[in-house]
Formats: sequence, structure tokens, C-alpha cells
Amino acid sequence: SVEVVDPRTIHPLDTETITDSVKKTGRCVVVHEAPRTAGMAGEITARINEDAFLYLEAPVERVTGYDVPVPFFAREDDYVPDEERIAEGIRKTVEF
Repeated sequence: SVEVVDPRTIHPLDTETITDSVKKTGRCVVVHEAPRTAGMAGEITARINEDAFLYLEAPVERVTGYDVPVPFFAREDDYVPDEERIAEGIRKTVEF
């Protein structure tokens, strides 16, 4: 089963809900549209490592935009994480 947590805001970040989910499932896949480097997924991963590291059964997986400038509208669908990339991130975490 998969649990989806949508924090809605990044400040304040609902760290408690995120870590409770990790404690329950033992895994985490963070998805966002921003570039991988310096994106919110890194901060969420850091918080999980601080608060729930011993509950993890697999490394936190990040599914993000690419580390390139965001393309104009015509190419945006190639940049934003799609269902296939998200499913692959989930598979990678489950099969770890």
C-alpha cells in the first residue's frame, strides 16, 4: 500500500505528519517539480534523517525535476515528474 502526504506548505513544514508516515511505512518517496539540487526534497529528506532514520527500511527516494532551467511550456511535460517516473521511484524503494 502507498500513503500520500501532501504537506501543503513548506513553512511551516508539517514534519510530524511526514515522520509519522515514515514510521508507519518504513519508506519514503518525495516528489516535487523543482530541480533536484536545492529543492524541498532535500530538506524533507534531512528532516526524516533527523527524526525517523532508524525507522527507514530503504533510503529516501527523490523524484524531481531535472537540474536544468525549467523549459518553456512546450517542453514542460518532459521536465515535470510523470506517473512513470513516480512509479519507478516507488518500485525502487519497495524493492530495496
